[in-house]
Amino acid sequence: MLTDNIYQEERIPTQFERFWRSYKANSLAMFGLWCLGLIILITLIAPWLAPHDPQAQSGELLLPPSWSPAGTVEYFLGTDDLGRDILSRLIAGSQLSFGAAVLITVISAVIGCFIGIMAGMTKGLLSSTLNHLLDTVMSIPSLLLAIIFVAFLGFGEFNILLAICLALIPRFVRSVYIAVHTEVEKDYVMAARLDGANDFYILWNSILPNILVVIASEATLALSIAILDITALGFLGLGAQAPSVEWGAILGDSVELIYLAPWTVTLPGLAIMFTVITVNLVGEGVRQALNAGIE
Repeated sequence: MLTDNIYQEERIPTQFERFWRSYKANSLAMFGLWCLGLIILITLIAPWLAPHDPQAQSGELLLPPSWSPAGTVEYFLGTDDLGRDILSRLIAGSQLSFGAAVLITVISAVIGCFIGIMAGMTKGLLSSTLNHLLDTVMSIPSLLLAIIFVAFLGFGEFNILLAICLALIPRFVRSVYIAVHTEVEKDYVMAARLDGANDFYILWNSILPNILVVIASEATLALSIAILDITALGFLGLGAQAPSVEWGAILGDSVELIYLAPWTVTLPGLAIMFTVITVNLVGEGVRQALNAGIE
């Protein structure tokens, strides 16, 4: 093959190129990435994409989806008991269910990783105390922990987001702390210290590349948990309140119609399930690609 390179040796691919090459080889992960891109696009342009006002009440009550003989294309996924378009409500609700989950996952990841790294680089009584304290906190399910925070902070969309964010931070602290603490004890870190490298150099160039798998796995799990917790609290009536378009609130508001109009319950549930599965597919693909790059 002709080339402009006068040297015979091949160009060494960068770390990102090796990661992307490994990720593209996983067809299931690529499918999840395309689906995730679609969800992100819908979330970003939701106000302009919704065909109707999510809160507008039409005269068409409990209209079935368009594939039903009684349905119409104008209301593609049908309407609820107040005549509101379900498709528009699901599109608008993506900002409260998925968009808010991404936001609080990023915030909790930044805070938790910072605390975990600082704790993992230290030794002695402080490190041991933090380890046992996080073991205690991690024994409590995140949803229960979020409900406890909501009990202190009060109901409302902002309070549940703050509560879930506080409940997710210990997960990142615990995972990153263990990963950093394990890497610090390895021989290559001791060799770098003997060569005169400072803690920041060791952390940035040696430890962080080796714990990316842990951070990626924990971020994926935290995003799934955040979506499920937001929708669960909305379903229980502790989070977003009616007539909110948050998927859990829609599900809780329509649960009594499951026999009369099952599409009002199944469609929000399918949206939640599809989003969580997509996030897990992408996260598993990232984890496998990072592992392939390290090994």
